[in-house]
Amino acid sequence: MTTYGSEEFQRDLGISVPRETIARLETHERLLTEWSERMNLVGPREIELFWSRHALDSAQVIQFAPEAKRWIDLGSGAGFPGLIVAAFLADRLDTAVHLVESTGKKAAFLRAVAGEAGLPVKVFNQRIEDFGAGEGPYDVVTARALAPLNRLIPYAKPILDRGAQGLFHKGADLDAELAAAKHVLNGGASGIRYRADVLESLSDPRGRIVRITKAA
Repeated sequence: MTTYGSEEFQRDLGISVPRETIARLETHERLLTEWSERMNLVGPREIELFWSRHALDSAQVIQFAPEAKRWIDLGSGAGFPGLIVAAFLADRLDTAVHLVESTGKKAAFLRAVAGEAGLPVKVFNQRIEDFGAGEGPYDVVTARALAPLNRLIPYAKPILDRGAQGLFHKGADLDAELAAAKHVLNGGASGIRYRADVLESLSDPRGRIVRITKAA
């Protein structure tokens, strides 16, 4: 069986990743393996896919906002994409990645990785609805496998309305999600309209990244 690791990850990402960044990602992978043996963070199969699926899928969003310094990840779970983004930004000045996770055990995991890997991360153990605009303004808001767009955009609305761009991972059913979110994109009850741009995914030919921004 062919193994997919950090070298293949860099090849498919299309950039040479600093050794320090790879070391941070390896810390994330190791702690994910250890913690998942004690609590159901992700299944064994998902740990095997750490580099090929989760890390690559997460890291690619940085290319869409290369200058962004303040990131907020909603429903961070096992740290995708939030911890991955933080691993890449850790050597840059004045960066901050905030993670919102309502499950206490998952929030504890995120703090453990951030502490051991030396990441510029702050974890908020609370519901997204209670987080609101958090400690914004932010440059980018992310979410992966959290909710369909018609629910996700309202979750992110307090952050988007202060000028952040949303970069949301989506799968093969994106067209149906966009159709269902038409009312929300057109302003819904608030009257604030949003633009949705569909970007290609590096990690999955059926996947897409949807960029949501407040319409001018």
